[in-house]
Amino acid sequence: MAKYKIRVKKSAEKELRKIPKKELLIILDKIKSLSGTPRPTESVKLTNQEKYRLRVGKYRVLYKVEDNILTIFVVKIGHRKEIYR
Repeated sequence: MAKYKIRVKKSAEKELRKIPKKELLIILDKIKSLSGTPRPTESVKLTNQEKYRLRVGKYRVLYKVEDNILTIFVVKIGHRKEIYR
């Protein structure tokens, strides 16, 4: 299987800067693992959207998969209480 490229929106990069370093390292590791398997078993497709959710402790990573160009776009990263607002 081909490796997917990972692209992160500027707003998601800004959200990453607010996360404590301990959780940040875990989140970045999970995001990197998406390049091999863009839809792991623990990811959930969001209803009425072409996005997926990945749970990483108290945080959620929302991303979109573009199979035709082998790219994963990380759209939003945040605490579970605030991510869906």
